[in-house]
Amino acid sequence: MLAFLLKRSRPPRLTRHFPTWFAPFLVHFRHRAQRTWAPLYVRGLCSTVHRKSMQSLTAVVAPGKKDHLQQFITDSPWLTALLETLLAQRAQQMLRGKDAVLIVDDTCLAKFGTKSVGVARQYSGQVGKITPCQCLVSLTLAQHDLPVPLALRLFLPQEWTSDPARLRAAGVPLEHQPPQTKCELALKELDRVRPHVTFGMVLADAGYGVNAQFRQALTERGRLWSVGITRTQTVYPKDVYLIPSPRIFRGRKPTYPTPSEDRLSVEEVLAGAVWKHLVWRHGTKGPLSGRFAAEYVRLADGEKYARSQHLPGQAAWIIGEQRRGEERRYYVCNLPLDTPLSRLVEVTSLRWACELTHRELKDEVGLDHFEGRSWHGLHHHAVLCMVALTFLQ
Repeated sequence: MLAFLLKRSRPPRLTRHFPTWFAPFLVHFRHRAQRTWAPLYVRGLCSTVHRKSMQSLTAVVAPGKKDHLQQFITDSPWLTALLETLLAQRAQQMLRGKDAVLIVDDTCLAKFGTKSVGVARQYSGQVGKITPCQCLVSLTLAQHDLPVPLALRLFLPQEWTSDPARLRAAGVPLEHQPPQTKCELALKELDRVRPHVTFGMVLADAGYGVNAQFRQALTERGRLWSVGITRTQTVYPKDVYLIPSPRIFRGRKPTYPTPSEDRLSVEEVLAGAVWKHLVWRHGTKGPLSGRFAAEYVRLADGEKYARSQHLPGQAAWIIGEQRRGEERRYYVCNLPLDTPLSRLVEVTSLRWACELTHRELKDEVGLDHFEGRSWHGLHHHAVLCMVALTFLQ
């Protein structure tokens, strides 16, 4: 069983090891009051109290001091950046190596009303539908059975970024007010953690993988990646070439050549492939397996030409996965041509670790229990939740 899923004997460990473990984080709080309340708040998040609301945390770690603890989280002017850097360095110490992967995803916090920063009706993968929620873009560093959270950054929907008064009321810093997509946020966070952690591949689900600019940005950064895509993603055969357009005596010179082969959807290409049964992970209840197929292709993500179609772009593997009783899933991966199917399946299947991390952040340390409305309050709570979960591992 995964170490971070084990029930922990928390009080003895908190008493013996926490002060020493937390000391490097403590030095980044400039004021005495902050250095008092920071370890108490993290202790509360690590406690076994079921609901990690401010009232419940105060009852556990500082009875009668709710206003003080509330002020530390929502109003105290401490920055998360130094703590996030130290958290990344801790993750590197725990998981160093090229066989670690960096997983890009997002997790949603159910919210009602209109005042909480970033709340909007948007798709939540956790409930599988559009619902009022806040969406946090996340980065997780994982190796084998141990994932460590590195980043949680709030995504602001268009209805927020187009309303300066609303942004000011929620305390959103000026540098975070311009519109940014989730992919842009994820790339910024990747660039932030990149100097501090070592990893071999970047993984992401189809929410990010369908974005050609996101894939190309990873490639431009020299990264190997494996990301989810939809069945309608179009590709060309790997040996496609471009036929020069014939010179016409009259009229404008053609701008683009023509691909030698037609595009097909990923679903169409893999329908004719050989599917093999493979075990992709050994779980606590036995081996987890499925049927997989892969083909090396050229993605249809090059320059646009006639009728908004795309010329052949990057060469990559497309991978199909069929688990019992589920719809087929599709991925694209830029590992080399000589990569065996077993390796493609292995790396693609590592993305599950971030889903478990999100669950632990909520169930174990109360990420979704925060009741404040401000930008700083939410990010203060989020970074201390990541610190708490890292300690419990």
